[in-house]
Amino acid sequence: MSAEVIKEMSMVKQKAMIARNYDLLTSTQDHGRKVVSTFVPGNLNELIMSFGMLNNLPEINAIQGGLRKQSGAYIMDAEKNGHSEDVCTYVKADIGMMGRGNLAPNGQPFPAPDMLLLSYTGCYTFMKWFELLREEYKCPTAMLHVPYEGDGHSTKNMRDYIVKQLKEVVIPTMEQVSGVKFDIDRLRECLKLSAKAEEDLVWVLQSAKNKPSPIDAYFGAVYYVGPIFTAFRGTQDAVEFYQILRTEIEERIRLGKGPITPEGEMGPERYRLVTEGPPNWTHFREFWKMLYDEGAVAVASSYTKVGGVYDYDGFRHDPDHPLESLADYCLGCYTNRNLPERIDMLSKYVQDYEADGLLINSIKSCNSFAAGQLMIMKEVEKRTGKPGAFVETDLVDPRYFSAANVKNRLESYFQMIEQKRRGGGSVPLAAAQ
Repeated sequence: MSAEVIKEMSMVKQKAMIARNYDLLTSTQDHGRKVVSTFVPGNLNELIMSFGMLNNLPEINAIQGGLRKQSGAYIMDAEKNGHSEDVCTYVKADIGMMGRGNLAPNGQPFPAPDMLLLSYTGCYTFMKWFELLREEYKCPTAMLHVPYEGDGHSTKNMRDYIVKQLKEVVIPTMEQVSGVKFDIDRLRECLKLSAKAEEDLVWVLQSAKNKPSPIDAYFGAVYYVGPIFTAFRGTQDAVEFYQILRTEIEERIRLGKGPITPEGEMGPERYRLVTEGPPNWTHFREFWKMLYDEGAVAVASSYTKVGGVYDYDGFRHDPDHPLESLADYCLGCYTNRNLPERIDMLSKYVQDYEADGLLINSIKSCNSFAAGQLMIMKEVEKRTGKPGAFVETDLVDPRYFSAANVKNRLESYFQMIEQKRRGGGSVPLAAAQ
């Protein structure tokens, strides 16, 4: 069933990259490299690599547990130990996984981190999560405080504030933990590779403007953004991955093909959607299938900007201004942008990608996304004249995925789109809920 997907060269390469990285992480007793735990939004992978350290991301480990249907048991364990049902399920999956041996996907235990690095980019839960990890591991901790773009833009003072923290807190801590002196030229080399990969990533994401779209920019794009959001940005591996991916998609455009799904080629494109919010990982393929069975494809999404907004404002890492570039990257992450900015972005995506509407997957335990989503949907509907839909699931808690409920709402939404196409008048907001 999935043989065609596995044969894609980019998928094979990414699978090998991930496996190699987990093998490195779980064999630190052999090679002696230090490990930094950090989060996806605003992660400083190039800086970590410039000290020869490895990057381990708790969110990604929680996602892996969700995809492997293991997270439900981890979450139950965490709740039995006193963590509330309302706490982010990434956190509970991570805490529960630690209690069961903290095993990586290769079956080997993760090492205890040598350093915790919190780039605070708009998610308050990250701070509490790191307090729990600091209590568990008792290792050096550095917090990079990133000012929130409350006024809708960053300023020179904000950038300077972050650079000052990098110089006075983050870099000295990394020097102490790694035993390596900071080398700005090594950082520049990593940033050059980041910029190359980012160029091809943006081309891939913008290829969805074609009709039919050769990619799914929500479910499918999870695989496309994986290397750039995690431990591979700033590596030659990432550059090569995106070159291969771009070549594959150029061929799909030439042949007039739509996206590849877990079941092979998608059928005819009937609906073009912009999506808001993270996916549900425990039922990822089931959720995706509900859309591609109806001929629905995501042509743009906010989730694929959570680890960096490269296509919207043209940001690229800049080796000529290394620390300032890291600051700009952190400031611009989607979760650090205010609601008016998010509305502007989603409305522009609907218009530029000629989408039929906005689909919101509201995550029960993710306040940094869920806050204000009904208002966002209403405003995007008002600006674009296109209908919105609102479904509710969770990140990695299988108890909060109701297949029948999600499917019913999607079917109603596609009927709304058809009504709109026939000129049936405006669509009331309540009908989308």
